[in-house]
Amino acid sequence: MDQRTIRILFSLLRSAICGTRLSEEGVREYSPELLDGLLKMAKKHDVAHLLALGLKQNGLLSKDNSNVENHIFKALYRYEQIRYEHENLCDALEKAEIAFIPLKGSIIREYYPEPWMRTSCDIDVLVHQKDLNRAVAYLTENLQYTLHGRATHDVSLFTPMGVHVELHFDLVEEGRANDAIEVLSAVWENVSLLDNKKYWYVMSDAYFYFYHIAHMAKHFESGGCGIRPFIDLWILDHMENVDQSSRDALLISGGLGKFTTVCRELSEVWLEAKEPNQLSIQMEDFLLNGGAYGSAYNRVALKQTKKGGRFGYILSRIFIPYAKLKRYYPILDKHPWLMPIMQIRRWFMLLNPEVASMVKREMSVNKSLNKSEANEMNEFLDVVGLN
Repeated sequence: MDQRTIRILFSLLRSAICGTRLSEEGVREYSPELLDGLLKMAKKHDVAHLLALGLKQNGLLSKDNSNVENHIFKALYRYEQIRYEHENLCDALEKAEIAFIPLKGSIIREYYPEPWMRTSCDIDVLVHQKDLNRAVAYLTENLQYTLHGRATHDVSLFTPMGVHVELHFDLVEEGRANDAIEVLSAVWENVSLLDNKKYWYVMSDAYFYFYHIAHMAKHFESGGCGIRPFIDLWILDHMENVDQSSRDALLISGGLGKFTTVCRELSEVWLEAKEPNQLSIQMEDFLLNGGAYGSAYNRVALKQTKKGGRFGYILSRIFIPYAKLKRYYPILDKHPWLMPIMQIRRWFMLLNPEVASMVKREMSVNKSLNKSEANEMNEFLDVVGLN
C-alpha cells in the first residue's frame, strides 16, 4: 500500500473515532478507485467497520457501495452477540462463586465513543488457576459450552452460539514482554469488586493500562499486533481524570517504558496526523504488513537471531522448555519425569490442519530468511525497547 492510501486510510479512521469531518483537501484526495485497497487493508486489521463509518460520515459512499456499509451492521451484530454472551458468562461465574476478571475488549470498548466500534472475536476472562477446572466444568455443564483445547495460559471454549471464550489462568508467559510477568503476577492484588458483586473483579486503571501495553508487546514480539491496539492506546491516553504517574510507574517497573513511548508516538501519528519520525515509519511498515495477528515473516525473523539462526529456530519449535510445556500439561508439576512423553504428545498437534499449515509456513520463511534480514529485525526490536 502506497503512502497516499495509508494517509487516506488513517484520515478516515481518525474521522470515525473522533467524530470529525475530513478537510476539503482530504475529501479531494480520496478517490473511489482506492476503495478496494483501503477495504482490503482495513479487513486485514479488523477495522473495516471504522473505515465504512469514516466514509459514510464524510459523504464518500455511493449507492453502489452498500456492501461497504454492511461492515457497520456486521460490527453492530458482533457487538450485540458478544455483549449477550459476556453477560451470560459473567453471571454464570458469579453464580458459581468463582472469582474472575474480565479482560481486553470487554473493558476497553466502554471508553470508545460507541461500544460497538471496538470489535472483538472472543471473550477473555481471568480466573485463579485453582478454579480453572471447576470453571470449565460449570460452563460446559450449565451453559453447554464446548471445550476446544488448552494453551500455555488459557483454556479455549465455544458457546452454543459459536462465540469463542478464553478462560485465562495467567496473563503473560515467562520471558515475554520484558519484565511484564513481574508486574502481572500480582494481578489479584490490584483489583476491586464491581459494585453489588461478590466474585466479579475489575483491575485498577494503572494495572489495566499496563496489561494493555504488555499484551501489545507480547504480540509485537510475535510478529505484530495490528492497528486496533494503537486505537485502544490512544483512547486510553485521552481518558479524563486518570493518574498518569501511576500508569508510568508500573510501565517502568515492568521494563515497558520505552516501548510505550514509541507506541504512543505512532498512535498520535495515526490518530492526530502528527508528523512521523523514522522509527514511526519503520513501525508502521512492520505493523501494516503484519496484520491484526502479525505475519509469519515478522514472527520468524524476530525469533531466528535469538534462537541462534535457522537451525536453532527449528530446535526451539520442536523442543520447548519445561516451564512452557507444563502450561500445556499441568501433570508435569507433580511428575516432571513425564516431560519427554509430553514433548512427543505435543508433536501430535501437527495432526490439526491449521497447526500444520502454520508450521509449514513458518518453516518456509525460516529457510528463506538470510542472516542480515534476521539481524535487522532483531535490531528493530531493540530500538523499540523489547530486546
